[in-house]
Amino acid sequence: MVFGIPWWVLMLVVLIFLSGYMAFRAMRAEHILEQQFIEREGEVYINRMEDERKRRGQRRMEE
Repeated sequence: MVFGIPWWVLMLVVLIFLSGYMAFRAMRAEHILEQQFIEREGEVYINRMEDERKRRGQRRMEE
């Protein structure tokens, strides 16, 4: 016993904090992956817009 607290209670507290830390790390990693996915999809969307703008510009030049 440490400070009148059984050792298994202290281990339980340590494991709770460890679990919280691991959950925080996983949440942060998932957030980074989501941001990378959003950036890639945004680039695809912008490229499509630019291609459409070029295509419309060429059509106007032909008329």
